[in-house]
Amino acid sequence: MAEFWLISAPGEKTCQQTWDKLMVATSRTNNLSTNNKFNIPDLKVRPQPSSGVTDTLGIEGVDSKGVKVAQYMADVLEDSRDKVQENLLANGVDLVTYITRFQWDMAKYPIKQSLKNISEIISKQGTQIDNDLKARASAYNNLKGNLQNLERKNAGSLLTRSLADIVKKEDFVLDSEYLITMLVVVSKTNYTDWQKTYETLSEMVVPRSTKLLFEDHDSGLFSVTLFRKAIDDFKHKARENKFTVRDFQYNEEEMKADKEEMTRLSTDKKKQFVRLLLFCISFFAHFMIGENYRKETFSLFFHPHSACLHIHNKLGPLVRWLKVNFSEAFIAWIHIKALRVFVESVLRYGLPVNFQAMLLQPNKKNMKKLREVLYDLYNYLDSSAAVIDAAMDIPGLNLSQQEYYPYVYYKIDCNLLDFKV
Repeated sequence: MAEFWLISAPGEKTCQQTWDKLMVATSRTNNLSTNNKFNIPDLKVRPQPSSGVTDTLGIEGVDSKGVKVAQYMADVLEDSRDKVQENLLANGVDLVTYITRFQWDMAKYPIKQSLKNISEIISKQGTQIDNDLKARASAYNNLKGNLQNLERKNAGSLLTRSLADIVKKEDFVLDSEYLITMLVVVSKTNYTDWQKTYETLSEMVVPRSTKLLFEDHDSGLFSVTLFRKAIDDFKHKARENKFTVRDFQYNEEEMKADKEEMTRLSTDKKKQFVRLLLFCISFFAHFMIGENYRKETFSLFFHPHSACLHIHNKLGPLVRWLKVNFSEAFIAWIHIKALRVFVESVLRYGLPVNFQAMLLQPNKKNMKKLREVLYDLYNYLDSSAAVIDAAMDIPGLNLSQQEYYPYVYYKIDCNLLDFKV
């Protein structure tokens, strides 16, 4: 994938002359970049730039962390990550083709609407997505917390994990007035000591009643049967010999209820994950146009090792849905880029509207040279641009996060999976 520079320069006698001049300087003689005209229609502006126009500049506030959304898609499609890029399409074509052949979508964003109205159409859509996403994220996080509590019971060492999925009914003496089966965790290094001593830990231990039920890397779970009145004495002596008695009573109904709860929560979690994943891609458009966003919102519930593989393998329609909605989001983002280029060009070059928007794909080896050539071409527009600090705040232009040059400039990076923030 590629990096593009979206620039505009004022028309000379005609916009075609501006285009020809750029082509001669950058591609026909020295192969600094591959260039395409970027077609922006004549949008509706008032005779005098109003607050509505300048406000439009603030709708994007592009934050490079927006590419995280595409990276989450890669996490979800982890088992076929090499195929993710080919699934990132816009209007049925790859992202580079869409950008280089960009055409304004008149149906979605009617050019008869004012600039402010167009920006509000996208902003309102983003606000609704944001509110819905927050509600779903809250529900998901509550569910996730409950499920994690149950999962902890089924993981970890034998000292702490649930034993319900390990033991069986036949491992216990049940419904006896006098006898009880205890479960003891013994370190593997102490197996021999256990076998030699367990019958003598109390006077009322049933001989030859111990049985190894389960073992992990460090220890084993043994059963032992004894008289009920010897429980306290047995626990005390076991602790002195570094054997750990687990407090466990076999209850089929409780164990069945726990398993059903685990299954229910796991199923609900996957359903919630799907819903959040759907909203994730829709949120991409909202995020890329600069609404308030906190990256921790996503980090709370997207992780490459959650229910992702199950979803990808079982829910083909979801993958297709993601492709469609990623396309819509990317298209909205590029329209915002076009809108910003138009607005800033009007503010810089004045009315009537007369500028040429151009899309440059720089040759990686010659980026510095290309920047110098562009400066030579357009420094007459603002000779002070070369010394303006990108961090300076220029009223009306919102340049605190944007490099400033004599010409209008916006970067479009299509490396959505490899972009580093």
